Amino acid sequence: MRLKSRFVMALLLTSIAVTYSPDFAVAQSGASKQNKTAANSTGKLSSNQASNKKTTKKASKPNKVVKINKATKSTKKTKDVRVTVTRPSGSTTGSRPSFATAMGLRGQHDELSLKSSVAMVVNQDTNDVLFEKNTGVSLPIASITKLMTAMVVLDSNLPLDEVIEINAEDVRSYGKSRLAGGTDLTRREAMLLSLMSSENRAAYTLGRNYPGGVSAFVAAMNQKARDLGMRNSHFADPTGLSSQNVASADDLAKMLSASYQYKIIREYSTWPDMTMTIKNRQQTFLNTNRLVRSGDMDIGLQKTGFISAAGKCLVMQAKVNGSPLLLVFLDSVGTQSRFADAVRVRDWYEQMDPVNIRPLRRLM
Repeated sequence: MRLKSRFVMALLLTSIAVTYSPDFAVAQSGASKQNKTAANSTGKLSSNQASNKKTTKKASKPNKVVKINKATKSTKKTKDVRVTVTRPSGSTTGSRPSFATAMGLRGQHDELSLKSSVAMVVNQDTNDVLFEKNTGVSLPIASITKLMTAMVVLDSNLPLDEVIEINAEDVRSYGKSRLAGGTDLTRREAMLLSLMSSENRAAYTLGRNYPGGVSAFVAAMNQKARDLGMRNSHFADPTGLSSQNVASADDLAKMLSASYQYKIIREYSTWPDMTMTIKNRQQTFLNTNRLVRSGDMDIGLQKTGFISAAGKCLVMQAKVNGSPLLLVFLDSVGTQSRFADAVRVRDWYEQMDPVNIRPLRRLM
């Protein structure tokens, strides 16, 4: 009853007007510094993509040819990520308080001194819950939604190399985007941008180009959630911009584990960057997860998220001491705190003696 009452409370709070600020804007801040270098890159798709070349664009639109260059992960220099974050006192995430703040969850102390209001660590092999903090409440999940979006697209078996166009409806879905109206890209490229760079128009057009349109796509998202046993989740749109997209930490661990079974989602969510030529102009898109770009952790799958109602969010599958861990962080206070929390968990687990690990419970 306690879990259900909190879930209902989260849904009631969706009436609050929310100012959105997508997480992909954080990664884009460094894109301009790499545009010149990326423009000279002549990288090729890996062997996994070589067999799935993009559909040739229409002759009437030669200025919309898209070229992808994948960075080689092994050559990236490893960088340390800070586990302490400094920020002005009294700073807040977004212009309005998050749902977790309204529920009194923010700022609660835990043994790892995490800055996230909700946190969970699960051994993926055993489903043992090793750490949890405020996991019994459903909260907005922002762009973490895009993992569900990708699974529904892949389950539909729609052709990934089919060319789809960013139209006026996609443009209205979110105002700030480098995917201008009229841009042509393949379904594969839209999925890559959605997972890697959290591109909202790319995610929305994936839903719009689903049989039956966005409404049918959202219905499929909720059916997929039920199939996965996500009993305290609800989806209202394919981007995560809606604060009505909610889930509990338990449900996100289930979704994270399920999405890990899709090779494309694993690969695209951990792709460091890509370059596209859009209307005769080169654009470089970066991964929104700084841990992917720094190479600081062995990450198998990840997704970031942010809207004011959700705060800064992060889910990851990562190997630590040879163990595959599912990490969930919701409503982190600062821009970098969610990544610092992941590093804190990694350091905590590395210091643990595997023989003495005592799970708190089993994820059901």
